[in-house]
Amino acid sequence: MRPSGGLRIASGWSSERGRRPANEDYAGIYLPGAGELARHGAVAAVADGVGSAKGGRVAAELTVRTFMDGYYAQPDTIGVPAAGARAMNGVNQWLRAQGKADAALQGMATTFTAAILRGRRAHVLHVGDSRAYHYSNGRLVRLTSDHVLPQPDLRHVLYRAVGIEDLIRLDHASVELAVHDRLLLVSDGVHGALDDRQIAALLAARGNAETDARRITAAALAAGSQDNASAVLIDILDLPAPDHDIITAGMAHLPIEAPPSAGDNVDGFRLEQLLADGRYARVFRAVDSQNGSDVVVKFPKPAVLAEPAMREAFVREALIGVRVASPFVGQVLAAGEERQGRLYTVMPFYRGETLADRLKKTGFIPLRQGLKIAVQLTRAVVALHRLGIIHRDIKPENVIVTEDGGLRLVDLGVARLPRIEDAPGADIPGTPGYMAPEIYDGNRGDEQTDQFALGVTLARLFGGGFPYGEAEAFSRPRFGKLRPPSASRDDLPAWLDDVIARAVAVAPADRFGDAVEMLRALEGGPAIVSASPSRFRPLIERDPLRFWQIMSLLLAMALIISIASHV
Repeated sequence: MRPSGGLRIASGWSSERGRRPANEDYAGIYLPGAGELARHGAVAAVADGVGSAKGGRVAAELTVRTFMDGYYAQPDTIGVPAAGARAMNGVNQWLRAQGKADAALQGMATTFTAAILRGRRAHVLHVGDSRAYHYSNGRLVRLTSDHVLPQPDLRHVLYRAVGIEDLIRLDHASVELAVHDRLLLVSDGVHGALDDRQIAALLAARGNAETDARRITAAALAAGSQDNASAVLIDILDLPAPDHDIITAGMAHLPIEAPPSAGDNVDGFRLEQLLADGRYARVFRAVDSQNGSDVVVKFPKPAVLAEPAMREAFVREALIGVRVASPFVGQVLAAGEERQGRLYTVMPFYRGETLADRLKKTGFIPLRQGLKIAVQLTRAVVALHRLGIIHRDIKPENVIVTEDGGLRLVDLGVARLPRIEDAPGADIPGTPGYMAPEIYDGNRGDEQTDQFALGVTLARLFGGGFPYGEAEAFSRPRFGKLRPPSASRDDLPAWLDDVIARAVAVAPADRFGDAVEMLRALEGGPAIVSASPSRFRPLIERDPLRFWQIMSLLLAMALIISIASHV
């Protein structure tokens, strides 16, 4: 299930003195009201005051508190990293000044690690040797690097922290969130005693956030930690649905460059094989060097479309890919704001072939296999229509039949989205031969035009040809006599002809009420022929005119024989 509500989290924290005479750690969590939450997000932080300096606890607490005040005072339009840097610069300058002016606080300094949850991402701002972790799907990833000297006996010595340098340098990392993810912030009293495997095991217990935070600090002390042990744990309960504005903002700064070639490496994606080189985009099978997975990367061709139109097409595909929860619709993967340096989209690599390639080899698909594909494809259309999304270019070239018997409907760059209209004067998307009659009269695409294209695709799936003949690219087709798929083969049941004929009816009112009704017809119809999938259809079903011509000839011959015998 895709997340659909606003940001909701559960949080807990624990901070233990341990074997130290005083606790110089400080942890804090702030969850504002709904309006502020949407604009700035929620903030959690851990700070570990430098124990060898005076005022370590004062530095830790004031840094966390003052940072939160300063962050929420920044305009939300400048982005999380910039807002956090502005807030922390003020904190750093104040600490430096206090350390010089007050002998009791001389040299005060602290580590600092904050997680800011805004929208569907978590931003981590970090300096020092506290740590932030992201736990998702059983996998623990550390999001920070320790700013300590590399020598084994000097790893307790910080070279970067709040209050050490005149100009603070904050590391920034961000990660896409999913429901049920966990974020963990800890001081070095925890990670110095527990390795990543032990931390992952504690997070896998999946207690409530407060209980698990306490279990983590207790485990660190039990393992022999000599320092204060602090942990802040955040569970992601729900996330705001990705919307057009969020994705547009994320892609707005990305340049549109000339498409690369096979063998190139783009942002860590090694382009292995050219899959398609179309008019508007170039598509490659690639390997993601970060995790070794096979992906598909799609690059725009900037010379073909104006930049706004090209960018909008990629925004649409990205939005639909992350919002539609269907095993029959192609997904889009987030490359990451810090990683992606140009405009492209990344999708999983679905092993298989397009339905168009399958039809080129076989002409049409056997009945049982074809019925399975037809039902899966119709379910993909139902999933889109339930969210008000119109595909507008359903055709065999945009259907991937996977090796494991699955199916994915892809190429969503021309889809029509709710409350987002096409640019004035934009061409009506679609492919001749699959476009419903009303599109030629100005319809911009709706559920009925998608149903027509789906019906044409099924006609080709079962019969190989187009129900009204193949259309020329620049002429209005004639929607004359319908040629049913059974005209090309003898094993198709009459009900399947009827389903396809209704889907491609010239008048929208004569088609199915919606894709769900069409799906029910496809799923219920096979029961008629399940006992004999290769049933021979009699001539009266396949060609009634020829049947009665033959019957008339036989009757005439019988009459002649009868007359001759009486004579």
